[in-house]
Amino acid sequence: MTEDNRAPGGPPQDDRRTAEFEPRNSVGPQGPTDQIVAGGPPSGPPTGPQSGLPIGPPSGPPSGPQGMAPPDPGPRSPYGAPQHTDAPGRPRPSFSPHHYEQPYDQQRHAAPSYNGWNTQQQPHPPQPPGGGYPAQPGPNWAPVPAPEPRGRRGPSTSLFLVVSVVIALLAGALGAGVGVLATGDHSGTVDLGSGKTSTTGAKNRDPGSVAGIAQRLVPSVVMIKVTNGTEGGAGTGFVVNGGYIVTNNHVVAPAVSGGNMQVVFSDGKTTTATIVGHDPTSDIAVIKPGTLAGRKALTLGDSDNLAVGDPVIAIGSPLGLAGTVTTGIVSALNRPVSTSGEGGESAFINAVQTDAAINPGNSGGPLVDSKGQVIGVNSAIATLGSQSLGDKQQSGSIGLGFAIPSNQVKKVAEQLINNGKATHAVIGACIDMSYQGGGARIATDGAQSCKGGTITPGGPAEKAGLKAGDIITAFDGKPISGSDELIMAIRAKAPGDRVQVAYTRGSQRSTTVLTLGAGN
Repeated sequence: MTEDNRAPGGPPQDDRRTAEFEPRNSVGPQGPTDQIVAGGPPSGPPTGPQSGLPIGPPSGPPSGPQGMAPPDPGPRSPYGAPQHTDAPGRPRPSFSPHHYEQPYDQQRHAAPSYNGWNTQQQPHPPQPPGGGYPAQPGPNWAPVPAPEPRGRRGPSTSLFLVVSVVIALLAGALGAGVGVLATGDHSGTVDLGSGKTSTTGAKNRDPGSVAGIAQRLVPSVVMIKVTNGTEGGAGTGFVVNGGYIVTNNHVVAPAVSGGNMQVVFSDGKTTTATIVGHDPTSDIAVIKPGTLAGRKALTLGDSDNLAVGDPVIAIGSPLGLAGTVTTGIVSALNRPVSTSGEGGESAFINAVQTDAAINPGNSGGPLVDSKGQVIGVNSAIATLGSQSLGDKQQSGSIGLGFAIPSNQVKKVAEQLINNGKATHAVIGACIDMSYQGGGARIATDGAQSCKGGTITPGGPAEKAGLKAGDIITAFDGKPISGSDELIMAIRAKAPGDRVQVAYTRGSQRSTTVLTLGAGN
């Protein structure tokens, strides 16, 4: 049984605005936490609270162009997958976070297991008829195998192969050319022309182009290296107002218990950093670097305005390659993705799905729109499992990446900065994650243990007239086909929001209005 929601839940440059986090002194009343039957995360303690600090963009010019960095370490914190993704007769994909694992001689970080339909730790029910592919098992929640440690020979070998092919092609071309010269009659000279058409710099690009956006944003995207004893990992983060950096909770997790954190900027400069706050439930964390060296804050866009097909750009440090820029589109919206991290902590994300290439090490990096505004934080990828290359296991992007919507990121990050912790909307009921029918069922007394009972006395669900065994079929006007969907729909809301809930009790269908409570 896991914790549900018992009480939480382009244009030119001058067209951009820097999103402001508005400090808050309080988050709302605390309430008992909802629970999820059949395995779920107890929420870990937050780091020490921070005082409400005004957040304004850091001063100073942006840094220079991005440089490349060698592959860097990275522990893996497994990521969950969206529902309704299995295709009949096809291999089942697994979903995972994209941390880059240590390529050097350090002991590997043990990867936490994923929760999902077919995992032993947190089984998820198959989708009901009419709600997906009921005849097919859902995708596994399994960690993406990290790249094997490699020394200089790996990259050198790859380069050697490329160079060898080029040399062979050149040799063939030269041979053919010599044959022509030996037999042909060439009395004049040949001018192949010049590709140079302008004296302006090579990096002067249209600000709304991918190159123009990358030129502006890459200096504000950083690599985050975390070590704790023999464990090490690397992810990505980006600068926001007030001199803070936003990233994923699973990127900084090894530092929560006393590890060290280093921030690497695009020009290779480094600084230390401390954790301001982290939230396993949403997989968001905020850190404070020793210096920003003039890096500008990125703008947070409105993820509610996204549409399927919108162009997007992902920036990060996949496999330790800092400043990597990839492009794609918004493939889907509101895709349910759940993960199980260290200590049984689970994150539930109503994700933005994209086909922009995202790989281990992209975690915590920005997904931006055609205006260069951050509309998501890259957090999870799906794979079809590992592909064996000799005795090594490899996995990577197959065009299924998932990002936390920017509106959720903003809400959680503001709370972490102002209070050191975050609260989430909850309904005050224990949700049965083992239920395999349509909708999401409130656990009964006979279900696996629910802390404090199946319905919180005096909580939102009880006040709305819901009872144990009721099956919630719609939430805020959106159909609910499974427990994960309900949890993510709840956590996309804020405490105090009023929502309409449709449910069945036996053979009777009813609706009620529920005011969401607050909890961790």
